[in-house]
Amino acid sequence: MQQSTIKRSRTRKTRVMRVRKKLSGSSGRPRLTIHKSNKHLYVQIIDDEKGVTLCGAGTFSKKSKTTHSTKSKEAAKSLGEKIAGLAKKQNVKKVVFDRGRFKYHGLIAEFAESARKQGLQF
Repeated sequence: MQQSTIKRSRTRKTRVMRVRKKLSGSSGRPRLTIHKSNKHLYVQIIDDEKGVTLCGAGTFSKKSKTTHSTKSKEAAKSLGEKIAGLAKKQNVKKVVFDRGRFKYHGLIAEFAESARKQGLQF
């Protein structure tokens, strides 16, 4: 039993690194990363050169809990709009999209399309 959890963890780490080794955020074009947990979605815009998180958002706020489920396509759409607004305040227009270990499908695709509609370019 323990061997299967170790193998799953190792497989996840290699999948993340396979995606992330090709991506790097700079001050001109920071990295937009997304993470899904069992209950929530988390998003950050990171400048890898300085090692600084420029802005971040998630579905854990009270406003998102009252309007819709915390892990749904509606939540992903509103999170994409929210992070695009925060990026505009930081004068960020172009980003590099880092999907992590998750497939570009479902919630991740909804989030990305919503952020693109609000003006983020990636």
